[in-house]
Amino acid sequence: MIERQRPTVYRIETPRLVVRCWEPQDAPLLNTAIRASWDHLGPWMPWARGEPPALEDTVALLRRWRGAFDFDQDFTYAIFSRDESQVLGSTGLHTRGGTCVREIGYWVHVDHAGLGYATETSAALTRVAFEIVGARRVEIHCLPHNARSAAVARKLGYTHEATLRERLDEGNGTYGDAMIWTMLPDEYPDSPASRVEITAFDVIGRTISLGALT
Repeated sequence: MIERQRPTVYRIETPRLVVRCWEPQDAPLLNTAIRASWDHLGPWMPWARGEPPALEDTVALLRRWRGAFDFDQDFTYAIFSRDESQVLGSTGLHTRGGTCVREIGYWVHVDHAGLGYATETSAALTRVAFEIVGARRVEIHCLPHNARSAAVARKLGYTHEATLRERLDEGNGTYGDAMIWTMLPDEYPDSPASRVEITAFDVIGRTISLGALT
């Protein structure tokens, strides 16, 4: 069982990216990124359909995400350039699978797709999940026809465990099949995900040591 005394990771630095907890003041940058990527995300993200959100809606969303983060309920992260001037996407180390499970989700800004940012981000979160959080299972879910998302999981050494029928809510009363990609602790050390260079920080900026905790 994941122990609550394990540190919560608020910031991760990778070779090209800063992956950190969203702040309400990030709303203008996030709203601009969502609007620019709206048509690109629509086929894969049920929330990216209809009209793009107003800035006030994005502010409210980030307040909810930050609250859940601070209370250790769920963990949604921004993907920024290293100088934090550009929102490159969003990701998460989600808790909906249960106490000992983490699910990685992600989307990337349309202007930065195909550059390996989703793979780099997911590798970093895989390290955090196993080496800091102490997860017993990490998952990536995607639609079967989302070849780019499936490729991320495959590159990092995840196993395609199953395709569940009508599992993902696509909105408008329809459901899509879900590919479930998984990694377990004994598979992690030999995976490509374990080799990405990261530095992790807690809420007040202290470096968190990596390495499986017992």
